[in-house]
Amino acid sequence: MQVLIVEDEEALTTLLRYNLEAEGFLVDSATRGDDAELLLAERTPDLVLLDWMLPGLSGIELCRRIRARRETERLPVIMLTARGEEGDRVRGLGTGADDYIVKPFSVPELLARVRALLRRAKPAHVADRLAAGDIELDRTGHRVRRAGEELHLGPTEFRLLEFLMLAPGRVFSREQLLDGVWGHDVYIDERTVDVHVGRLRKALNAPRQADPIRTVRGSGYAFDETFSLEA
Repeated sequence: MQVLIVEDEEALTTLLRYNLEAEGFLVDSATRGDDAELLLAERTPDLVLLDWMLPGLSGIELCRRIRARRETERLPVIMLTARGEEGDRVRGLGTGADDYIVKPFSVPELLARVRALLRRAKPAHVADRLAAGDIELDRTGHRVRRAGEELHLGPTEFRLLEFLMLAPGRVFSREQLLDGVWGHDVYIDERTVDVHVGRLRKALNAPRQADPIRTVRGSGYAFDETFSLEA
């Protein structure tokens, strides 16, 4: 899952990035509101941590614009601010923020709020178990079973299957899979994706079993949304 931090305090951004990545999140950041707006136009994260006072475009105005765009109108937003007066909190929430936390704050509390908000907004993304057809993926135990039998997947193949199962039917390009599974800061050839998809298929599919991974020529790969019906 991806979190966008929009914060002009470098030290705070570094602290948040470290703790979020330790929790398994992918993190992007911007120090200006207008730069964040450009990032949001390119890729929609799963949640935004948004500072109130920003250069270029204020957090309040950016939050308004997030709610005004169809693609981001339901995007979870947590406002970070030193403004703790009741009127400021009401204004921030009234602009469209889902939660509001006053600086200085406890990082564990912020992480708890992030997880709570994501549970409400995207329950599948924080569920401990994913299932489709006869395939079960245990995210906590890092185990995968098919038809009741445990499969042996490498860590990359596990993350790849998890990523695809979170959005059945959606076609991901190789570049999107590299970003989502390997991370933005890893520079490897896109054909590496093909190698790992091949390994995943080999681990998943016994003879005469349906293949849940769909190849879309010229586009990428998807977890077949009809697999649950066929299995």
